[in-house]
Amino acid sequence: MDVNLPDVIAEVRAVFDRYEQALVSNDVAALDELFWDSPHTLRYGLAENLHGYDAIRAFRAARPAQGLARTLQRTAITSYGRDFATANTEFLRAGGPAGRQSQTWVRTPHGWRVVSAHVSLLA
Repeated sequence: MDVNLPDVIAEVRAVFDRYEQALVSNDVAALDELFWDSPHTLRYGLAENLHGYDAIRAFRAARPAQGLARTLQRTAITSYGRDFATANTEFLRAGGPAGRQSQTWVRTPHGWRVVSAHVSLLA
């Protein structure tokens, strides 16, 4: 298996950056687009465990749009072959606790999509 093919890393970095921009600007349509539309998709958040695309979509629609700005550090993107990748990052919010985020990305016929995500705070 080819790990960290430069062209795949560039693709995933671009979609990861698009996701981050959508997240901090509360672009719900883009966030919905970037998650795999499947009952198998998971997102474990700060206070919620979301099973399936519909639950994730409902969460995004109801989430407050304030206080979303953050700074990323130590972002690590790793690709495994041409169609599977992980993205892990730490984040800082002004006046708030630090956190971490992990995403599993899979290339689908519609482009790269998050199939599993986890967000948690650091003590």
